[in-house]
Amino acid sequence: MKSDQKKFSIIDEGFTVEGMVTGKGRLVIKGTVKGSVSGDNVVIAEEGAVYAEARANVMTIGGKFDGQIEVEKELVILSTGKCSGQVKCYDLVVEAGGILNAAVNSQIPKSAR
Repeated sequence: MKSDQKKFSIIDEGFTVEGMVTGKGRLVIKGTVKGSVSGDNVVIAEEGAVYAEARANVMTIGGKFDGQIEVEKELVILSTGKCSGQVKCYDLVVEAGGILNAAVNSQIPKSAR
């Protein structure tokens, strides 16, 4: 595998992970994760559900998230997404129809400090 290829991981529908999920590149969650998630670009698909403490550079929520999120750059909640808990992020985008029921703390990115 070439080192310049994009890394991609998926937790598919019907699959449940309890514990710690960590990765580089893009992580797409179509199943269920309970515990902690960290990665560069985390995507919770419409059919996905995450109940966790999460850290990412970029995160997109199209399914359900409940827990604590710390995002270095941008958090996007799609029109199908539901987010509850505590959120720390730099940029926040909530599409029409997206649900955000969380305590939100806007941060300055580490690169700008």
